[in-house]
Amino acid sequence: MSRQTVGHLSDLQQGQMKQVEVDDVDLLLVRLGDGVRALAATCPHHGAPLGEGLLHDGHILCPWHMATFDAEDGSLQDPPSLEGLPQFPVTIEGEDIIVDLPDDPPASCAVSMAEHDPDADGRTFVILGAGAAGMTAAEALRQNGFAGNIVMLTHENDPPYDRTDLSKPYLRSDEPAEPTIRGRDFYEQHGIELRTGFEAANVDILKRRVTSAGGEEVTGDKLLLATGGTPRTLDVPGADLIGVMTLRTYADAKELRRRMGEAKRAVVVGASFIGMEVASGLVEQGMDVTVVAPETVPFKAAFGEAIGRMYQTVHEDKGVTFKLGRTVGHFAGDDFLEAVVLDDGSTLRADVAVLGVGVRPETDYLKPDQLNSDGSVTVNSYLQITGDVFAAGDIASFADWRTGQSTRIEHWRVAQQQGIVAARNMLGAQSEYRRVPFFWTNQYMVITDYLGHAAEWDEVVVDGDIEEQDFLAFYIKDEGVHAVAGCGRSRAIAACLELMEAQPLPTLQRLRAEMAKLI
Repeated sequence: MSRQTVGHLSDLQQGQMKQVEVDDVDLLLVRLGDGVRALAATCPHHGAPLGEGLLHDGHILCPWHMATFDAEDGSLQDPPSLEGLPQFPVTIEGEDIIVDLPDDPPASCAVSMAEHDPDADGRTFVILGAGAAGMTAAEALRQNGFAGNIVMLTHENDPPYDRTDLSKPYLRSDEPAEPTIRGRDFYEQHGIELRTGFEAANVDILKRRVTSAGGEEVTGDKLLLATGGTPRTLDVPGADLIGVMTLRTYADAKELRRRMGEAKRAVVVGASFIGMEVASGLVEQGMDVTVVAPETVPFKAAFGEAIGRMYQTVHEDKGVTFKLGRTVGHFAGDDFLEAVVLDDGSTLRADVAVLGVGVRPETDYLKPDQLNSDGSVTVNSYLQITGDVFAAGDIASFADWRTGQSTRIEHWRVAQQQGIVAARNMLGAQSEYRRVPFFWTNQYMVITDYLGHAAEWDEVVVDGDIEEQDFLAFYIKDEGVHAVAGCGRSRAIAACLELMEAQPLPTLQRLRAEMAKLI
């Protein structure tokens, strides 16, 4: 343990935070009330410098992915981080801020969990799915005091991993790190039974019973459906050729990387977020890449034409060729893919083709009359299908608390947040899901953040310069701001997120005025 003078009170104003380095250790100093807090300064999720984030209303928002921590003690408040920030003792001597640092200070601290004790609580809670929603729900049950049995079922053979990494660092890195978030030992330690390779064939909602393709039955006192999405494919000749693939699972990503080692030319079908992120990863690995999509501008439906053209230019500057306004007629080859033939008869030579044409809810285990037309399930504001059966993540359709419109969001952080809310309600909390969605895309390190949800808009108002990749774009409908996209404006995005969760659909004038006070 060492005592270090890390700053002076006069350098830190009330309600201000500042990142400092002491003996190669980054600390975040936060002045609240009469005291100063010293916390670890990097986000446990992906190492973002929290000093570049936002301090507001007693909590700290990560500048990269909006993980949220209590400014008083560093405890975790919101994902995507799954761990909190360590706090170190602070002493004020005159003007000096003195911190007691251990010899090897930890970078994060785990959230406390209840011990598994089926004698104290004999109930069994079943979670179908081990993605963002299922994984966080299992942990949230323990964090909220549940001592009974937790059974988590997944058709995949890997323990939970970060799906967002697959089309980003895992694909583009020369030596990618495994995206695994929690190993099997974590679940064993906390008494969470993880069953991999479990293919759900049927779910009886009334009986809260899941039946596998092999006939195994698992019944719970409470049941959470969190099976996520299944990639859409193309119903065209040759779609089953070796080399035509999707990217959804860790197994998919490993197979794609294996093929990248042998392939020179790739066609990405679809200018979706997955498709464009895959394109950037393949280019960074030296491949010749062509993107084929029916739209005239990438991301036009999500971001609007101007931001879509920005990303198209970024890709073209890296060597990507676009065939827009085109679809795939068929895939050609003898067992192995050799070419992609477009609807106009033109041919693209290809060693691999990656389909990024969207996903559908993975709900084939339910009866058609239990599903909406898009394959989703309807939940109430507590994420309930029935009293004891819940759904979260990509499969859940819910009424947007801001507009009342039926909405389904396919974002990692939303699924995590819904998993936490569902877990609390499985324990009887009656907690409503009332959040503003947030996601990000990263292509060649050109990162755009997006918060809110705007399926359509009356106008897009831009502050900054889209071509210079430094902007905020406000999506306005009926005079209310429904969504905000930002590039190079992480603190402003964090401020908008805070404000839009407190005052839904603000006018642009009000949002700008309140945001200016925070940043």
